[in-house]
Amino acid sequence: MAKIDKIEELQQLLKEDSTNIPARRQLAVLLMDCGFNEEALRHLLYITQKVKNDGGIYYNLGIAYEKLRQYSKAEEAYKKAIELEPEATDAIYNLGLVYSELQNYDEAIKCFEKVLYSDEDDSNSYFNLGLAYFKKKDYSKAVTYFQRTIDINDEDIYAHFYIGNIMKELGEIKGAKEQFEKVLEISPDYSWAYYNLAVIFYEEEDYDNAIENLNKTIQFNPIDIEAYKILAKILCKTGLYEQALNIAEEALSKCGENGDLYYIAAQIYKEIQNPQEYEHNLNLAIKNHKTLSIPIKKVQDEIKNL
Repeated sequence: MAKIDKIEELQQLLKEDSTNIPARRQLAVLLMDCGFNEEALRHLLYITQKVKNDGGIYYNLGIAYEKLRQYSKAEEAYKKAIELEPEATDAIYNLGLVYSELQNYDEAIKCFEKVLYSDEDDSNSYFNLGLAYFKKKDYSKAVTYFQRTIDINDEDIYAHFYIGNIMKELGEIKGAKEQFEKVLEISPDYSWAYYNLAVIFYEEEDYDNAIENLNKTIQFNPIDIEAYKILAKILCKTGLYEQALNIAEEALSKCGENGDLYYIAAQIYKEIQNPQEYEHNLNLAIKNHKTLSIPIKKVQDEIKNL
């Protein structure tokens, strides 16, 4: 039976008997599965008024609040679930996720460590420990836990990706490249790995490889505005002005107006000695100053110098 048919069947049962708690509980879970989180929440809150000592109900209530991004209420629900069932590792794990969303990384770490005490091979808990330490900028511990994730599941692209980011941050470029390449070996359409490789090649002034990876980035994520920016800059720097302008225009078309893109276009027009378009795009950059990463005064000075 399709989920939507089962939902209708359960709703009919509740019309006949609104006190049918098992039916209401099953309905709430199905509603969450289908994305009807607010309606599921109403049913779960009703059940908590009728049933007081069931940790599973509060666990589901936590999931509903989490899906609705009401993280403080999700925290309360998961804590109640754990109070009623102290060994409920699913609730402890989810509480850790909620603490991470609330940026309470120390408490999140405690939760994931508790899960690992019960299941030392839980790769998801190792990954989330790594992520918590990454957010705390404790890169050494972050790498340790991401590596443990990979030891259990070498196909975890996110663990490889974060190790790559940490290595890049620490200047270990060869290792970073290897991690991003491993990500692409596992998931050839992961645009962020192409982008990070492109940034490394760009910083190394290896423009051919940078262009190749930026094109791949845009292929798999056509609204990656940062990829467009770097690609336009490289094309301009290498004298491919027409292609650079085409990229800037494509980015503006797909990503919307952007101060940085207008400023890049202005610099291209400056190089090809088109002062009218140069000034026009400088003014557009100022108009879109909220997405301009350079000081407005610098742009204004350029206009004055015209």
